[in-house]
Amino acid sequence: MPLTTPQTAVITPTGLHPTRLPFIEELYESLCAQEGVTWEWIVAPNGRRAEPDLIPRAIAKDPRVKVIARPEPGPAPARNTGLNYVEAPRCTFADDDDRLDAPFSLAVRHERATVTGLRWVAGRSADWDSGSGRLSTWMSPTPVGPLAAGEVLDYWPDPLASKPPLGHCMLLTDTALARAVGHGGLHKGEDYAYITGICSRWAGELLPDVVYHRRVHAGQWTAEDSYRDQAEFDARTHAWLKGHAERQLLAEQAVSQAA
Repeated sequence: MPLTTPQTAVITPTGLHPTRLPFIEELYESLCAQEGVTWEWIVAPNGRRAEPDLIPRAIAKDPRVKVIARPEPGPAPARNTGLNYVEAPRCTFADDDDRLDAPFSLAVRHERATVTGLRWVAGRSADWDSGSGRLSTWMSPTPVGPLAAGEVLDYWPDPLASKPPLGHCMLLTDTALARAVGHGGLHKGEDYAYITGICSRWAGELLPDVVYHRRVHAGQWTAEDSYRDQAEFDARTHAWLKGHAERQLLAEQAVSQAA
């Protein structure tokens, strides 16, 4: 590890599938290109075939990288237990087939969080066709600007009609808050509960800057027709109810403290 504590952490669960190893190298390159902020990368191989020795040597030897292998599969436990090894005061998540946008992806969110004291700051995400290089910015229904605790839910009226109006890889969050909320223990859609837990518990801000490139490719699990099933709809509903419960409890606490 570096002599000084890194300012930000990035956590990546991965099954280390052979087709994704080149993607992991591209994600690493996008991390190395980051400017204006120091970082650590928690790589969490999960699954019995996710042998840490498969990680490219240049990545494994980097002192900024921690490899935390887990024999059981599942991105939710890999993300949650990855938080155990974070030293940085702020953290974010990145999937193993995506990359951070431009050299200031981490810095622009970190700087804004530092200036404002906000517990979470998000940037925008763009779908990225790595074959053609084409980018298409996701026009989230959540508006750019400051957002009160729970306000994100106003832009997600029906969990069965859409996914949450922010993606978890868009957020840079206080590590303490990330640990307090965690990812839902589900085998799909576990990030939905993380998003609503974070955004309903504390105020934050969505920046106009694109900070994340979500790779569009044939191997995407979330793009398969079978992904949208009852389990995924249940995950949406769970996250939506979680967010509203968080907002209700905060409102009741405020009334109690004022009495």
